[in-house]
Amino acid sequence: MENWESPVERAIREAQERGEFDNLPGAGKPLRNLGSPDVEDPDWWVKGLVQREQLDMTAAMPPAIALRKEAATFPESLLELRTEESARIVLEDFNHRVKVDRLRPAVGNLPPLLARTVDVDDLVGQWRALRALRAQSAADPPRREAASAPGSRPGSWFARLLRRTSAS
Repeated sequence: MENWESPVERAIREAQERGEFDNLPGAGKPLRNLGSPDVEDPDWWVKGLVQREQLDMTAAMPPAIALRKEAATFPESLLELRTEESARIVLEDFNHRVKVDRLRPAVGNLPPLLARTVDVDDLVGQWRALRALRAQSAADPPRREAASAPGSRPGSWFARLLRRTSAS
């Protein structure tokens, strides 16, 4: 009975014999994060993966926290919207989702976590001001002074030629 080998152990042994575990990246190096306090956290690997892959974890958050995070992006996140009506629709939809979230039953003994509704008129006013500022900065191209005139750049060949001819 001592010679019995599980299928998994046999597959590992055969892979080792074929050399499939030779020259793997990180071979002979210590495992990362073994001495750090993050390893005490049972989710250290998942948190490292999220950070390394730059994943958006908004979908994994509790709804109230996701709503708070979304509210923190207003009005800058609305700048791509072209009309005031579409900005109002987005903000009113946000307020509706906040109100629906408040109707959910609380989980556990903790008080429920709530997100605040936003003032639609105030944020639309901020959106309008940001759009006007953005349009104004786009309409005013950076001024080019006499740099486009020939010989105005001090290191250009034409400027050196002009200096030579005027000196002689």
